[in-house]
Amino acid sequence: MQTYQAQVIAHGLAFPEGPRWHDGRFWFTDQHAHKVLSMDTDGALTTIAETEDRPGGLGWLPNGDLLCVLMTTRRIVRIVDGQTRPYADLSHHVPWHCNDMVVDAMGRVYAGNFGYDVDGGAPKSPTALLLIHPDGSIEPLAEGLTFPNGSAITPDGGTLVVGETFANRVSEFQIGPDGRMTGRGTWAELGAATPDGICLDAGDTLWIASPGTGETIRVARGGEILARCETTGTPYACMLGGPERRTLHICTSETCDPAKAARLKSGRIETVDVDMPGTGLP
Repeated sequence: MQTYQAQVIAHGLAFPEGPRWHDGRFWFTDQHAHKVLSMDTDGALTTIAETEDRPGGLGWLPNGDLLCVLMTTRRIVRIVDGQTRPYADLSHHVPWHCNDMVVDAMGRVYAGNFGYDVDGGAPKSPTALLLIHPDGSIEPLAEGLTFPNGSAITPDGGTLVVGETFANRVSEFQIGPDGRMTGRGTWAELGAATPDGICLDAGDTLWIASPGTGETIRVARGGEILARCETTGTPYACMLGGPERRTLHICTSETCDPAKAARLKSGRIETVDVDMPGTGLP
């Protein structure tokens, strides 16, 4: 098994999450600092926007507009010239906070949510992904997921994979021409690993950040672990980027607790070059 060691390229963040690679830059949200940022290949950070709520997942519409999840108010907003603009109100469709999302080439948004008050100690409760169509209509899909979190879409646009953090697995669905998902299957059972952020590579494998086990792992369909990456902090999300999409960017922190994260500022972006480039919708 191959082992990598990531190096810290940016630090002093509260809780980096929601990483994406877009237009030659690494993008992410600093959830507990309420910021959306981008980073160049040298680690220099640019604040894109400050938000009134915790920012979660990021994505882009076909026209280039940036979308961002606002977690506790359960909305998706556009970010235009550093300001947020309404896009979709999910508050009547989800039982608890929203988190990650992925946007396909047609501008369809697939958004996850906690499903229950995990921080308050509520019992596990299944939930669904939401499909937000380009016309603004919203419908639940893929019901029965346990804390759907990081997700990715294959290069042909035909399959969506999503990490179910507290079910310790990655599930997959086929995407039809209308954007609806069918044919649910298990992409991999992960044992003790807790899939948070994920990203696809050209080997039809996933890099998976597992905060529960403190590791970032490269996993083949079926669950075989092909590689591990060691980090300074606990990994929560990852994304392949760089000029050839071979640089694995990992969002790490010492804590996910909002108050502690904002105070400690232990969040980091850590990177390492890997053999297989990224693929699919970033």
